[in-house]
Amino acid sequence: MIGIDQGRVVEAFRLEAGRLAQEMTWVSAAEWRLPTRCAPWNVSDLLAHVRVVIAWLPGMLAAPAPIRAEVSAVEYYRPDARFAPGANAARIALAQDHAAEQLSGAARADDFNATWQEADRLCRAELEGHVVRTRHGDPMLLSEFLLTRVVEVAVRGLDLADALGREPWLTSEAADLVQGLLLGPDGAAALEKLGWSQLRFLCKATGREPITREEASDVSRLGIRWLTLG
Repeated sequence: MIGIDQGRVVEAFRLEAGRLAQEMTWVSAAEWRLPTRCAPWNVSDLLAHVRVVIAWLPGMLAAPAPIRAEVSAVEYYRPDARFAPGANAARIALAQDHAAEQLSGAARADDFNATWQEADRLCRAELEGHVVRTRHGDPMLLSEFLLTRVVEVAVRGLDLADALGREPWLTSEAADLVQGLLLGPDGAAALEKLGWSQLRFLCKATGREPITREEASDVSRLGIRWLTLG
């Protein structure tokens, strides 16, 4: 399997996670309790979720590497048991439990900052083509799995910005990777046909903005990849 350039994904992860960490340093005590559109999570819970999905990386990198990669980032988002109601309920509870362990907003922000920086450090030390096994059992190139983490940080960052009433802080590096995952190499041409900005497309394609029947027809005709997101 030939994956996306690992160095490019690592850099996008660094930039997007670093921007999210920076934004979280300005969250007030009251803002941590604000609801998000990812019910039932509030701002604190949602950041905890992003922290949890990044925190899987050190253990994966320390484990024995599978012989070969068999699952791409697109295939990772297939609609199977990992996104079933029971799995989603466990995902919600895990984030809430972790958020409850942090005694202050500063502790939440610091914990997230330390978590993404450790993951970034470990990923940068790995050679191109390194293979990992996800907690769901998927053998994936590190670059492909890390791309799914970029999706998480980017999309959840949009949710957090929405909850906090801030302008989206999505970095161009992360946005380009998520667009490529959804549209393939001809993404720019597809966006031109749709007449959407990149941000508007990403919001609609990930369910952050409603999509009309006519828009859905246009999207289907262009062969856009819809991802199953928990």
